[in-house]
Amino acid sequence: MGLLSRLKKGLKKTRDALAGGIARVVRGRRIDEDLIEEIEEILLTSDVGVPATQTYVDALTQAYKKKEIREGEEVIPFLKQRMAENLASGGGLKSAARKPTVILVVGVNGAGKTTSIAKLTKHLVDQGHKVVLGAGDTFRAAAVEQLTIWSKRLGVEIVKQTQGSDPAAVAYDAADAALARGADILIVDTAGRLHTQKNLMEELKKIRKVLDRRIPGAPHETLIVLDATTGQNALQQARMFHEAAPVTGIFLAKLDGTAKGGIVLSIRGEMDIPVKFVGVGEKAEDLEVFDANAFVDALFS
Repeated sequence: MGLLSRLKKGLKKTRDALAGGIARVVRGRRIDEDLIEEIEEILLTSDVGVPATQTYVDALTQAYKKKEIREGEEVIPFLKQRMAENLASGGGLKSAARKPTVILVVGVNGAGKTTSIAKLTKHLVDQGHKVVLGAGDTFRAAAVEQLTIWSKRLGVEIVKQTQGSDPAAVAYDAADAALARGADILIVDTAGRLHTQKNLMEELKKIRKVLDRRIPGAPHETLIVLDATTGQNALQQARMFHEAAPVTGIFLAKLDGTAKGGIVLSIRGEMDIPVKFVGVGEKAEDLEVFDANAFVDALFS
C-alpha cells in the first residue's frame, strides 16, 4: 500500500469530520461571512486549535474580501494550499556529524511510546542502519519487557538495567554500547511519568547531560510521542515536555483511530515543532515519514 493510500486509510475518521464537514457546507454556495463562520466551527471541532483556525479563517476572509475567491467550491483548494505551506519543512531525522546519532524519545505513559519506538527502529533497520536501544523507562517493568521483546523481533541490541535503576545510568551505558558496537543510531526511551512535573523535568535534563557527556552534541533529536486521539491534551503534553527537553520533532501515534487528526495543524500553529513521523496502524511497519503534501491530500481526498 502506497504512502497516500495508507494515510487516507489512517485519516478516514478525521477526513469525514473535517474535510467532509467543509465539503458539505460549501456545496452550491457562494462565500459569505456566514459560510466562513461555519467553516471556522468545523475546524475548531476537528481539533485544529484556536491559533491555527484563526490563521486559516483570517486568510479565507481576506481572500473573500479581496474577491480572490467567491465560490464555495474554491474553499477546499484554498485551505489545502495554506495547510500544506504551514506544515512543510522539518521532515526526516537529523544526522550527527559523527556516529551514532542519538534520538531521545519522550511522552506520557499510554501515548504509544514503546510501540512507536519499535516502528521507528524497524524503519531505520530497513534503511540499513545499525540501531541500539536504551530502555530508560526504568520505572515500569512492563515498558522494559515490551521493548526487549521488540528488540528481539527486530534483531537489535538493547541496553537495560533492573527496575528502579537510574535512567541516566541506563542512558550512559547505552551510549557506551552504541559507541563500542559502531552503531549508526541510538534510541533512548524515557519515563512517561514521575511523581511531579518538576521531577520529570529534572530527570530528562540529567539524561540529556549524561548523553552529551558521553557523545558530544547528543541528543541530536528529541522526539515526543503524542496520542492523536487525545486531541488538545496532546498539545498540553508537547508544551510540558518541551520545557524539560527541547523537542525537535513529533511522532504522532494512533492517527488511524481518531477524528482528531487536526491536532497536526494545531501543534504546528501553536508550537514551531514539525511532525516527523505518523503511526497509521498497529504493526511495526505502520509508520510513515511525515509529508505535508501527502497528509493534506489524504485529509481532503
